[in-house]
This record gives sequence, structure tokens and C-alpha cells, in this order.
Amino acid sequence: MQQQRAGEPRLADFDGMTVPPAAFARDPVTAAYYEQRAAEYDQWYYSQGRFAERDRPGWAAEVDQVVQLVVDLPVARTLDVACGSGFLTRHLRGDVVGLDQSPAMVEVARLRLPRGVTVVGDALVLPFVESAFDRVLTGHFYGHLPVDERAVFLAEVQRAARELIVIDSALRPGMEAEQWQQRVLNNGSRYQIYKRYLTADQLAHEIGGEKLFDGRWFVAARTLWLAGARRTHSPTAPGATCSGGSPTAS
Repeated sequence: MQQQRAGEPRLADFDGMTVPPAAFARDPVTAAYYEQRAAEYDQWYYSQGRFAERDRPGWAAEVDQVVQLVVDLPVARTLDVACGSGFLTRHLRGDVVGLDQSPAMVEVARLRLPRGVTVVGDALVLPFVESAFDRVLTGHFYGHLPVDERAVFLAEVQRAARELIVIDSALRPGMEAEQWQQRVLNNGSRYQIYKRYLTADQLAHEIGGEKLFDGRWFVAARTLWLAGARRTHSPTAPGATCSGGSPTAS
């Protein structure tokens, strides 16, 4: 049975302590964490640095499978929300925009998307007009969102595109599905980050779609909305900054 990783705190570990309310997309501590992590983020995918000694059987093969899932997606006008370093974004075909709240992450992604656009922006108030994209992709973002942020995010995605694909971390035996994790960066700094792990069926159910991938380490699901079901409010959101390619954000 897969056990909780040593040193990884659970919600129960915070008994008697002040636990911050679950937040992610607009949490300043989370924002600081990912800004600091940008240069080392891909070490997680490549099992380097602090991840080199982790026992993750089959990890590299599943990373390759997830990458291939993205490569095989049909050509489309795609927005990658919380694109991070662009590790997955670079494999999308068609017109591609990567959005992240971290300027440092966006700069890393920009170097990987010479023909795309990268945007610093808010995933809960997408800085694009209604129906601007065919598809929204998001990797390892949805599973961090508490329930209120999930509802806002799904509404925004439905406004901006007719298709959503979510890639996230799989719930494995012996793990707690919902955690406050202590994350440690290479410089020794520590952050508490909210995280959920999901089964493929659960993910598909939450977004109202179908599962695309059901692995030991990763899950993916897809949903498609009818054009008539899209929301018609908040046509634009000001304040985003773009780099690379032709500007598409208002």
C-alpha cells in the first residue's frame, strides 16, 4: 500500500494549530511560493533536485504518457491556465496562449513558446473576451483549488471556451485526498500549500465530463459545453500583461 510521504503534513497534523482557510488562486503566500519556484519547477517532472530521491515507480513513463496526451490533442486555439513553466504548454498544437499569475513562471514559459503568447493574469478573472478560445487546458491547478475557487474557475472557463481539459495528481492508496503540504524549495524556504488528490472518475464527475487518463500518478478529464450554455457576463478583464506573439488579451 502506498503510504503518505515522510514529512508531508496532513490536515490532521494541524490539530491545535491555526490552519489558514483553504485558498490558492488568490492566496499571496501561494503566489510567493510559485514565483520563487519558477526556476526549479521542472525538477518535479524530471525527478531532479529535491525530487531525485523520491520513490516514484513508473513516474517517468507516466510523465511521457501525459505529454503524449497533450501532443495528440487536435489543433485548436488553446488557453493553458496556470501554465507554469510551459512544460505541457509547449506540446499544444495551434494558436496557444499560456496564462499564469507568476511573472517568473511566465518568463520561463515565454522562452518555450516562441510562436505563442504568454500572459500574467488571474485565472479566476480571465482577461479575454467571451468565446476567445476553443479549449482551455489546465495542469496541476484545479486540484489546488478549494470549492469556492473551483466554482469561479469553472464558470470563467465556460465563458472563455467550449472545452476544458484538466490534468492533475492521482489519489493513490494510503494518501489523504485533501492536504495542507509543507513545500520546501532549494533555498530552504518553506510554504504551506493546499492540495487535493483525485481519482479520474472523481475529476470527470466534478467537471461534468469524461476521463481521459487514469494512471498511478496522474489523472485527466475533459468536458465540452454546448455553445448556448455559455455565460454572457464579464466580457473582458483589464490588467493583464502579455509577452511574445500577437497580443490576444484585452
